[in-house]
Amino acid sequence: MKPLALALATALGVGYIPMAPGTFGSAVGLLLWAALPDAAPVQGATIVVLFVAGSWAGGVAERHFGRTDPGEIVVDEVMGMLLTLFLTGVGWKGALVGFFLFRLSDIVKPPPARRLERLHGGIGVMADDAMAAIYANLALRLCLWVVAR
Repeated sequence: MKPLALALATALGVGYIPMAPGTFGSAVGLLLWAALPDAAPVQGATIVVLFVAGSWAGGVAERHFGRTDPGEIVVDEVMGMLLTLFLTGVGWKGALVGFFLFRLSDIVKPPPARRLERLHGGIGVMADDAMAAIYANLALRLCLWVVAR
């Protein structure tokens, strides 16, 4: 099961990219978003499955790499991008804005995202990015509202 967990945690090896693996993981999330049907139940279920499976895989990967939330784990960024774009109804331009908002939020980690990072194991790996994605989703909605005015 360890190879499966590492494949999931690293988004099929994307996490091994030496520069900015989180950004590349977010790009995988953007591509997955584009590949999914524009149906809230499918996207919502995918987010939940990635959170649960990513929590398991993240815990396995932390033990494998011997440190907390190593950069090689990018499944959290994949899930974060899906959550950032969830129910926004954006096209590619909006999705790219969401991408940058999520990267910013994931790097800055506004409260309580930083605290969620301290949760044990893979849950902490996934929870801080989920919180960052919620902030990015709200910021994207604000941007859409401002542009529509």
